Amino acid sequence: MAASLWPFHAYNSAQAPSPAAIGSRSTTATVWRKLRADRAAVFGGCTVVVLILLAVFAPVVTGAFGVAPNQLHPELTDATFGPHGSFGGISWAHPLGVDQRMGRDILARLLFGARVSLLIAGGATLLSVGLGTALGIVSGYLGGRVDLVLMRIADVFLAFPLMLFALGLTGALSDQAFGLSGNSLRIAIMIFVMGFFNWPYIARIVRGEVLSLREREFVTAARAMGATTRWILWRELLPNLLAPILVYTTLLIPANIIFEAGLSALGIGLNPPTASWGQMMTDAVATVYTDPEYLVVPGMAVFITVLAFNLFGDGLRNATDPTAQ
Repeated sequence: MAASLWPFHAYNSAQAPSPAAIGSRSTTATVWRKLRADRAAVFGGCTVVVLILLAVFAPVVTGAFGVAPNQLHPELTDATFGPHGSFGGISWAHPLGVDQRMGRDILARLLFGARVSLLIAGGATLLSVGLGTALGIVSGYLGGRVDLVLMRIADVFLAFPLMLFALGLTGALSDQAFGLSGNSLRIAIMIFVMGFFNWPYIARIVRGEVLSLREREFVTAARAMGATTRWILWRELLPNLLAPILVYTTLLIPANIIFEAGLSALGIGLNPPTASWGQMMTDAVATVYTDPEYLVVPGMAVFITVLAFNLFGDGLRNATDPTAQ
Protein backbone atom coordinates (compact mmCIF):
# COMPACT_ATOMS: atom_id res chain seq x y z
CA MET A 1 0.00 0.00 0.00
CA ALA A 2 2.82 2.37 0.87
CA ALA A 3 4.48 1.68 -2.46
CA SER A 4 1.30 2.56 -4.34
CA LEU A 5 1.47 6.08 -2.90
CA TRP A 6 5.02 6.61 -4.16
CA PRO A 7 4.25 9.28 -6.80
CA PHE A 8 2.48 11.44 -4.23
CA HIS A 9 3.95 13.53 -1.43
CA ALA A 10 2.49 14.07 1.97
CA TYR A 11 0.95 17.50 2.51
CA ASN A 12 3.21 19.72 4.56
CA SER A 13 1.38 22.65 6.17
CA ALA A 14 4.68 24.46 6.69
CA GLN A 15 5.10 24.75 2.90
CA ALA A 16 1.62 26.20 2.29
CA PRO A 17 1.60 29.85 1.22
CA SER A 18 0.44 32.34 3.79
CA PRO A 19 -2.91 34.13 3.37
CA ALA A 20 -1.01 37.38 2.72
CA ALA A 21 0.74 35.77 -0.26
CA ILE A 22 -2.56 34.50 -1.65
CA GLY A 23 -4.33 37.84 -1.14
CA SER A 24 -5.79 39.22 -4.34
CA ARG A 25 -4.59 42.47 -5.84
CA SER A 26 -6.92 45.44 -6.01
CA THR A 27 -7.99 46.80 -9.38
CA THR A 28 -5.71 49.82 -8.98
CA ALA A 29 -2.71 47.60 -8.16
CA THR A 30 -3.41 45.39 -11.18
CA VAL A 31 -3.66 48.38 -13.53
CA TRP A 32 -0.49 49.90 -12.10
CA ARG A 33 1.40 46.60 -12.49
CA LYS A 34 0.38 46.28 -16.14
CA LEU A 35 1.15 49.92 -16.83
CA ARG A 36 4.64 49.68 -15.37
CA ALA A 37 5.36 46.63 -17.51
CA ASP A 38 4.58 48.61 -20.69
CA ARG A 39 7.78 50.52 -21.46
CA ALA A 40 6.19 52.62 -24.19
CA ALA A 41 3.42 53.73 -21.83
CA VAL A 42 5.95 54.56 -19.09
CA PHE A 43 8.01 56.59 -21.56
CA GLY A 44 4.89 58.42 -22.75
CA GLY A 45 3.68 59.11 -19.23
CA CYS A 46 7.08 60.42 -18.08
CA THR A 47 7.30 62.63 -21.16
CA VAL A 48 3.84 64.06 -20.46
CA VAL A 49 4.79 64.83 -16.86
CA VAL A 50 8.01 66.56 -17.98
CA LEU A 51 6.14 68.65 -20.57
CA ILE A 52 3.56 69.74 -18.02
CA LEU A 53 6.27 70.66 -15.49
CA LEU A 54 8.17 72.65 -18.12
CA ALA A 55 4.99 74.52 -19.03
CA VAL A 56 4.08 75.26 -15.41
CA PHE A 57 7.60 76.38 -14.46
CA ALA A 58 8.34 78.14 -17.75
CA PRO A 59 9.28 81.44 -16.00
CA VAL A 60 11.81 79.59 -13.83
CA VAL A 61 13.39 77.74 -16.77
CA THR A 62 13.61 80.82 -18.99
CA GLY A 63 14.84 82.90 -16.06
CA ALA A 64 17.78 80.52 -15.68
CA PHE A 65 18.86 81.53 -19.20
CA GLY A 66 18.07 85.18 -18.57
CA VAL A 67 15.50 85.45 -21.38
CA ALA A 68 11.80 86.22 -21.72
CA PRO A 69 9.33 85.22 -24.43
CA ASN A 70 8.70 88.75 -25.70
CA GLN A 71 12.10 90.26 -24.98
CA LEU A 72 13.53 91.78 -28.18
CA HIS A 73 17.16 91.31 -29.23
CA PRO A 74 17.53 93.42 -32.38
CA GLU A 75 21.32 93.20 -32.13
CA LEU A 76 21.15 89.44 -32.76
CA THR A 77 19.29 89.58 -36.05
CA ASP A 78 19.23 91.42 -39.34
CA ALA A 79 16.05 92.47 -41.13
CA THR A 80 17.39 91.14 -44.44
CA PHE A 81 19.67 88.20 -43.62
CA GLY A 82 18.06 86.99 -40.40
CA PRO A 83 19.80 85.98 -37.14
CA HIS A 84 23.56 86.19 -36.86
CA GLY A 85 25.09 82.71 -36.87
CA SER A 86 23.88 79.37 -38.15
CA PHE A 87 20.70 77.46 -37.30
CA GLY A 88 18.72 80.51 -36.28
CA GLY A 89 21.43 82.06 -34.12
CA ILE A 90 21.84 79.15 -31.68
CA SER A 91 24.21 79.99 -28.81
CA TRP A 92 24.68 79.23 -25.12
CA ALA A 93 22.48 82.19 -24.23
CA HIS A 94 19.82 81.11 -26.75
CA PRO A 95 19.89 77.27 -27.01
CA LEU A 96 17.23 77.18 -29.75
CA GLY A 97 18.16 80.46 -31.41
CA VAL A 98 16.14 83.63 -31.91
CA ASP A 99 13.36 84.44 -34.35
CA GLN A 100 14.17 86.08 -37.66
CA ARG A 101 12.28 89.33 -37.33
CA MET A 102 12.62 90.58 -33.76
CA GLY A 103 15.29 88.42 -32.16
CA ARG A 104 12.97 86.87 -29.55
CA ASP A 105 14.26 83.74 -27.84
CA ILE A 106 12.76 80.57 -29.36
CA LEU A 107 13.13 78.46 -26.19
CA ALA A 108 11.21 81.00 -24.12
CA ARG A 109 8.44 81.26 -26.69
CA LEU A 110 8.28 77.47 -26.96
CA LEU A 111 7.85 76.98 -23.20
CA PHE A 112 5.34 79.78 -22.78
CA GLY A 113 3.55 78.55 -25.90
CA ALA A 114 3.26 75.15 -24.24
CA ARG A 115 1.29 76.76 -21.42
CA VAL A 116 -1.23 78.21 -23.87
CA SER A 117 -1.52 75.08 -26.01
CA LEU A 118 -1.93 72.74 -23.02
CA LEU A 119 -4.39 75.16 -21.39
CA ILE A 120 -6.59 75.24 -24.48
CA ALA A 121 -6.36 71.48 -25.09
CA GLY A 122 -6.91 70.64 -21.41
CA GLY A 123 -9.85 73.03 -20.99
CA ALA A 124 -11.56 71.77 -24.15
CA THR A 125 -11.00 68.16 -23.08
CA LEU A 126 -12.50 68.74 -19.63
CA LEU A 127 -15.54 70.43 -21.16
CA SER A 128 -16.22 67.70 -23.71
CA VAL A 129 -15.53 64.84 -21.27
CA GLY A 130 -17.77 66.40 -18.62
CA LEU A 131 -20.69 66.95 -21.01
CA GLY A 132 -20.23 63.62 -22.77
CA THR A 133 -20.01 61.63 -19.54
CA ALA A 134 -23.12 63.23 -18.02
CA LEU A 135 -25.25 62.89 -21.16
CA GLY A 136 -23.95 59.40 -21.94
CA ILE A 137 -24.80 58.06 -18.48
CA VAL A 138 -28.29 59.57 -18.57
CA SER A 139 -28.93 58.34 -22.12
CA GLY A 140 -27.72 54.80 -21.50
CA TYR A 141 -29.47 54.29 -18.17
CA LEU A 142 -32.86 55.89 -18.88
CA GLY A 143 -33.13 54.67 -22.48
CA GLY A 144 -36.37 55.12 -24.37
CA ARG A 145 -37.23 58.57 -25.64
CA VAL A 146 -34.47 60.22 -23.63
CA ASP A 147 -31.87 58.02 -25.30
CA LEU A 148 -33.42 58.63 -28.74
CA VAL A 149 -33.45 62.41 -28.38
CA LEU A 150 -29.92 62.67 -26.94
CA MET A 151 -28.40 60.42 -29.59
CA ARG A 152 -30.09 62.35 -32.42
CA ILE A 153 -28.71 65.57 -30.95
CA ALA A 154 -25.30 63.89 -30.86
CA ASP A 155 -25.65 63.04 -34.55
CA VAL A 156 -26.31 66.71 -35.32
CA PHE A 157 -23.19 67.76 -33.41
CA LEU A 158 -21.08 65.13 -35.17
CA ALA A 159 -22.13 66.55 -38.54
CA PHE A 160 -21.33 70.14 -37.53
CA PRO A 161 -18.34 71.78 -39.32
CA LEU A 162 -16.14 72.92 -36.45
CA MET A 163 -13.64 74.91 -38.49
CA LEU A 164 -16.34 76.95 -40.23
CA PHE A 165 -18.13 77.58 -36.95
CA ALA A 166 -14.92 78.75 -35.29
CA LEU A 167 -14.18 81.09 -38.20
CA GLY A 168 -17.70 82.49 -38.17
CA LEU A 169 -17.82 82.92 -34.38
CA THR A 170 -14.46 84.68 -34.28
CA GLY A 171 -15.49 87.03 -37.08
CA ALA A 172 -18.92 87.76 -35.56
CA LEU A 173 -17.60 88.67 -32.11
CA SER A 174 -15.83 91.95 -31.50
CA ASP A 175 -12.61 92.33 -29.55
CA GLN A 176 -14.63 92.32 -26.33
CA ALA A 177 -17.52 90.04 -25.36
CA PHE A 178 -18.80 88.14 -22.31
CA GLY A 179 -16.55 90.22 -20.09
CA LEU A 180 -13.44 89.03 -21.94
CA SER A 181 -11.20 90.72 -24.43
CA GLY A 182 -8.12 90.10 -26.54
CA ASN A 183 -6.42 86.76 -26.20
CA SER A 184 -8.57 85.77 -23.21
CA LEU A 185 -11.62 85.94 -25.48
CA ARG A 186 -9.88 83.95 -28.22
CA ILE A 187 -8.81 81.25 -25.77
CA ALA A 188 -12.37 81.01 -24.45
CA ILE A 189 -13.73 80.71 -28.00
CA MET A 190 -11.32 77.90 -28.91
CA ILE A 191 -12.06 76.01 -25.68
CA PHE A 192 -15.79 76.38 -26.27
CA VAL A 193 -15.69 75.30 -29.91
CA MET A 194 -13.44 72.27 -29.34
CA GLY A 195 -15.08 71.21 -26.07
CA PHE A 196 -18.75 71.83 -26.75
CA PHE A 197 -18.81 70.14 -30.15
CA ASN A 198 -16.72 67.06 -29.27
CA TRP A 199 -18.88 65.66 -26.47
CA PRO A 200 -20.78 63.14 -28.68
CA TYR A 201 -17.70 60.92 -29.03
CA ILE A 202 -17.29 60.28 -25.31
CA ALA A 203 -21.07 60.23 -24.88
CA ARG A 204 -21.37 57.28 -27.26
CA ILE A 205 -18.59 55.40 -25.47
CA VAL A 206 -20.14 55.99 -22.05
CA ARG A 207 -23.63 55.11 -23.31
CA GLY A 208 -22.40 51.77 -24.64
CA GLU A 209 -20.77 50.91 -21.31
CA VAL A 210 -23.87 51.93 -19.35
CA LEU A 211 -26.13 49.77 -21.52
CA SER A 212 -24.10 46.79 -20.30
CA LEU A 213 -23.66 47.89 -16.69
CA ARG A 214 -27.31 48.73 -16.01
CA GLU A 215 -28.21 45.02 -16.22
CA ARG A 216 -25.53 43.96 -13.73
CA GLU A 217 -26.33 42.57 -10.32
CA PHE A 218 -25.03 45.54 -8.31
CA VAL A 219 -27.40 47.91 -10.13
CA THR A 220 -30.32 45.55 -9.58
CA ALA A 221 -29.42 45.30 -5.90
CA ALA A 222 -29.26 49.09 -5.61
CA ARG A 223 -32.74 49.39 -7.13
CA ALA A 224 -34.08 46.73 -4.77
CA MET A 225 -32.70 48.64 -1.79
CA GLY A 226 -34.59 51.75 -2.88
CA ALA A 227 -31.69 53.78 -4.31
CA THR A 228 -32.69 56.81 -6.32
CA THR A 229 -31.81 57.24 -9.98
CA ARG A 230 -29.30 59.96 -9.11
CA TRP A 231 -27.57 57.67 -6.62
CA ILE A 232 -27.35 54.83 -9.14
CA LEU A 233 -25.99 57.12 -11.89
CA TRP A 234 -23.26 58.85 -9.89
CA ARG A 235 -22.47 56.38 -7.10
CA GLU A 236 -22.90 53.01 -8.81
CA LEU A 237 -22.30 53.53 -12.54
CA LEU A 238 -19.81 56.41 -12.70
CA PRO A 239 -17.03 54.68 -10.67
CA ASN A 240 -17.17 51.76 -13.12
CA LEU A 241 -16.72 54.14 -16.06
CA LEU A 242 -13.54 55.86 -14.87
CA ALA A 243 -11.22 53.58 -16.87
CA PRO A 244 -12.68 54.26 -20.36
CA ILE A 245 -13.18 57.95 -19.52
CA LEU A 246 -9.55 58.32 -18.45
CA VAL A 247 -8.30 56.52 -21.55
CA TYR A 248 -10.40 58.69 -23.87
CA THR A 249 -9.18 61.83 -22.09
CA THR A 250 -5.53 60.98 -22.74
CA LEU A 251 -6.32 60.44 -26.43
CA LEU A 252 -8.43 63.59 -26.83
CA ILE A 253 -5.84 66.04 -25.47
CA PRO A 254 -3.36 65.56 -28.36
CA ALA A 255 -6.21 65.83 -30.88
CA ASN A 256 -7.15 69.19 -29.37
CA ILE A 257 -3.52 70.35 -29.51
CA ILE A 258 -3.44 69.63 -33.24
CA PHE A 259 -6.82 71.34 -33.70
CA GLU A 260 -5.55 74.46 -31.93
CA ALA A 261 -2.55 74.52 -34.26
CA GLY A 262 -4.92 74.29 -37.22
CA LEU A 263 -7.03 77.19 -35.95
CA SER A 264 -3.89 79.29 -35.53
CA ALA A 265 -2.84 78.41 -39.08
CA LEU A 266 -6.19 79.77 -40.32
CA GLY A 267 -5.58 83.07 -38.57
CA ILE A 268 -8.00 82.72 -35.66
CA GLY A 269 -5.41 81.90 -33.05
CA LEU A 270 -3.91 84.23 -30.48
CA ASN A 271 -2.89 87.78 -31.20
CA PRO A 272 0.87 88.41 -31.22
CA PRO A 273 3.13 88.68 -29.34
CA THR A 274 1.54 85.93 -27.19
CA ALA A 275 3.03 82.62 -28.27
CA SER A 276 1.41 79.26 -28.87
CA TRP A 277 2.77 76.31 -30.81
CA GLY A 278 0.24 76.80 -33.58
CA GLN A 279 1.04 80.51 -33.80
CA MET A 280 4.78 79.79 -33.97
CA MET A 281 4.28 77.34 -36.85
CA THR A 282 2.09 79.87 -38.66
CA ASP A 283 4.77 82.56 -38.33
CA ALA A 284 7.41 80.11 -39.58
CA VAL A 285 5.68 79.53 -42.92
CA ALA A 286 7.21 82.71 -44.37
CA THR A 287 10.77 81.54 -43.61
CA VAL A 288 10.43 77.79 -44.13
CA TYR A 289 12.65 77.80 -47.23
CA THR A 290 15.36 80.09 -45.87
CA ASP A 291 15.49 78.75 -42.30
CA PRO A 292 13.28 75.69 -41.62
CA GLU A 293 14.39 75.58 -37.98
CA TYR A 294 11.53 77.93 -37.04
CA LEU A 295 9.02 75.36 -38.26
CA VAL A 296 10.90 72.28 -37.06
CA VAL A 297 11.14 73.35 -33.40
CA PRO A 298 7.42 73.93 -32.68
CA GLY A 299 6.51 71.10 -35.05
CA MET A 300 8.68 68.67 -33.09
CA ALA A 301 7.16 69.95 -29.84
CA VAL A 302 3.67 69.13 -31.13
CA PHE A 303 4.88 65.77 -32.49
CA ILE A 304 6.53 64.71 -29.22
CA THR A 305 3.54 65.82 -27.14
CA VAL A 306 1.00 64.03 -29.33
CA LEU A 307 3.14 60.88 -29.46
CA ALA A 308 3.63 60.87 -25.68
CA PHE A 309 -0.09 61.25 -24.96
CA ASN A 310 -0.96 58.54 -27.49
CA LEU A 311 1.60 56.09 -26.08
CA PHE A 312 0.37 56.70 -22.56
CA GLY A 313 -3.28 56.43 -23.65
CA ASP A 314 -2.69 53.14 -25.47
CA GLY A 315 -0.84 51.70 -22.48
CA LEU A 316 -3.58 52.85 -20.11
CA ARG A 317 -6.23 51.28 -22.34
CA ASN A 318 -4.37 47.95 -22.32
CA ALA A 319 -3.82 48.12 -18.56
CA THR A 320 -7.50 48.72 -17.82
CA ASP A 321 -8.66 45.95 -20.18
CA PRO A 322 -9.35 42.85 -18.04
CA THR A 323 -9.00 40.56 -21.05
CA ALA A 324 -5.48 41.80 -21.89
CA GLN A 325 -2.55 39.68 -20.76
